[in-house]
Amino acid sequence: MEIHLAGSRPTRRAPTEYFTGTVLQDPIIQAEAPARLASTRVSFEPGARTAWHTHPLGQTLYVISGVGRVQAKGGPIREIRPGDVVWIPPGEKHWHGASPTNSMTHVAMQEALDGSYVTWMEHVTDAEYSAKVG
Repeated sequence: MEIHLAGSRPTRRAPTEYFTGTVLQDPIIQAEAPARLASTRVSFEPGARTAWHTHPLGQTLYVISGVGRVQAKGGPIREIRPGDVVWIPPGEKHWHGASPTNSMTHVAMQEALDGSYVTWMEHVTDAEYSAKVG
């Protein structure tokens, strides 16, 4: 058993290569093999969001505060709120982030396949982000 004490995993700013706007990440765990779970608390300021991306074994988001948005490529933008759980299937191209006027915090959970948790793609454009919530 390992206990990672609060404060031993410092908050970091999310890299601009993969995120738009102000996004803070608080690592929860990145388990060592043979386990393959990684989990992070991610806080998005209003208008902030991820780039388009996929996860080889899927991703679960658990919203803990605020109002956010999530979209699978080709699908409608969906609003998400505290208590909502979003399952993104393996390989599905998607993005997620805060609404234009509210911050949003979620816990992101995903597993690695051959050491890879995510494949990052292009940034979500302002036009894509601003499309009508469906």
